[in-house]
Amino acid sequence: MRSPEEVALVHALAATGLNHSEIARIVGVSRSTVREWLEGRSPSFAQRLEGCPICTGRPELLPRPAYPYLLGLYLGDGWLSLHPRGVYRLRIACANRYPYLMDQCAAAMGAVLPNKVGRFEAQGCTSVYSFSKHWPCLFPQHGPGRKHERKIELVAWQQEIIDADPRPLLRGLVHSDGCRVLNWVNGTPYPRYHFSNVSADIRAIFGRACDALGVEWRPHNARNLSVAKRASVATLDEFIGPKR
Repeated sequence: MRSPEEVALVHALAATGLNHSEIARIVGVSRSTVREWLEGRSPSFAQRLEGCPICTGRPELLPRPAYPYLLGLYLGDGWLSLHPRGVYRLRIACANRYPYLMDQCAAAMGAVLPNKVGRFEAQGCTSVYSFSKHWPCLFPQHGPGRKHERKIELVAWQQEIIDADPRPLLRGLVHSDGCRVLNWVNGTPYPRYHFSNVSADIRAIFGRACDALGVEWRPHNARNLSVAKRASVATLDEFIGPKR
């Protein structure tokens, strides 16, 4: 019987961009097992997260880095919708040109709550979704109206998770509303990161997470933040890199 710690390690390695074969060699399991765990089919892990970690007062049981990464995706391109019997559907829109990002989103969603994760296509994008009564517990930023029309702030237990390691949140935010680009100056390429969001509160969350890592950023325009200093770009490259 594999341990919950091994399952958590698989998700942590997947969040760094390693493929199934590389993860399997490190953890000592088969590629098929890695694939099943990343798709949320893990009995031992599901048992560990039985019930809602927030309702039971155990937010420390939320899997990391899966939860903060999913939080970043939700703040950018996610939303909750109410369905019959008090069930909510979490949907995160992923551009079709980034299939790896789509897989990472589905893996994180299945890890955070071990329910079925589905996908449906729209023009130019695919929505990754999952149903649960507890998504509003895990994303207390949910509320009526658009995110930029209401106050968005992290609650205490979320901030504790981010303070422990801001990198997964930043990766999710960039994967949803950011990009890594090359600026050409006199024939020389200079990489930089951009993060764009209409909500000033979400931009502030991005900025604070960067500050915690010593990443220098600045406003690029009314809705965009830029990370251009070479050392700061190198720091983000360690765990983000170009979207794919």
